[in-house]
Amino acid sequence: MNLPLSGISVLSLEQAIAAPMASRHLADWGARVIKIERPGSGDFCRGYDHAMHGISSQFVWTNRSKESLAIDLKSEFGQQTLEALLPQADVFLQNLAPGAAAKMGLDAKTLLSRFPRLIACDISGYGTGGPYQNKKAYDLLVQCETGFLSINGTPETQAKSGLSIVDIATGMYTLQGVLMALYNRERTGAGTAFEVSLFDAMGEWMSYPAYYTRDGGVPLQRTGARHATISPYGPFRTGDGKTIFFGIQNEREWLSFCKLVMADTAMASDPRFISNPARMANRDTLEAAIEAAFSAWTSDEVIEKLEAAAIANARLNSVEDFIKHPQLHERQRLRTVNSETGPQEVFLPAVTIPGVEPVMGPVPALGEHNDKIFAELGLTAPHQAA
Repeated sequence: MNLPLSGISVLSLEQAIAAPMASRHLADWGARVIKIERPGSGDFCRGYDHAMHGISSQFVWTNRSKESLAIDLKSEFGQQTLEALLPQADVFLQNLAPGAAAKMGLDAKTLLSRFPRLIACDISGYGTGGPYQNKKAYDLLVQCETGFLSINGTPETQAKSGLSIVDIATGMYTLQGVLMALYNRERTGAGTAFEVSLFDAMGEWMSYPAYYTRDGGVPLQRTGARHATISPYGPFRTGDGKTIFFGIQNEREWLSFCKLVMADTAMASDPRFISNPARMANRDTLEAAIEAAFSAWTSDEVIEKLEAAAIANARLNSVEDFIKHPQLHERQRLRTVNSETGPQEVFLPAVTIPGVEPVMGPVPALGEHNDKIFAELGLTAPHQAA
């Protein structure tokens, strides 16, 4: 199958989530990704948990379809292997500790000077320059530094995200940078050295609350499961004890909600609720009125009314509910990939290209592809020497 990234070769000196997330997406669409790992222990993400038949769920998530090369880059043979691989690479990613890649001459700027067509990316915690340049960074710590916890949670308690949102954002911006650089190389023949930091990636995500706070003069408030600046938008209890969510995005939807769901046209023109700022100022009163009406209906009945009024809504599902979600299964959004402990069921990537199936290859064991790669390079590992 002629996949979009067929023929692209990627070397990734990677660990944890951010860089592996980017390289896995490249592998999904046909790039050959060689994941360079430490001999013996490998990517420490392998040990995060053992939830998927003895393998880390986070490692399975971010590492399918790759080849694992376990070499000691501080050894003469490891350096020889890397030097043989680099001229063949289109893309080089690294997210080592601050300064580690530069000491080995593997930072993006140095590599581009040696290989002018290479696309090289340095992934770091806080980027080049500034007082935090050499500071170690992990996902939750950057959530803290960028103010995310201050806007997430309840009025009483701050909360982190339940997902590695900083790593995910960083991985996706890295992917974006690689794809832009590949496109640029097609036009100019020149490679690109660029960087993406966890801090900058989350800074982009925090732009809206930063603008709201700086220019509005009031910090964005923590509102639990409610939307911070739109009302009604959040959770509402129904008569059968369940919770549904819905959101009103504009005045046309508000009129439809009042007429077709609440059956109260006067509510639409009530001065307390006539605009979103007014509804925010009287949120508690409004939500109490809505829940009083919803108490007469089951959650299914409420959703039926919201659908009839073209109001966006959702059920408050658990992860278990999501795993069984009909939208996943009727659209066949899962695939089975192999691993060292057997088959693993995983989700397809979010991009759907008609007639094109992503790679969805095995999750590699540590060093599984050493012999294959050494043979391609015409190298013999020291322990194999006669």
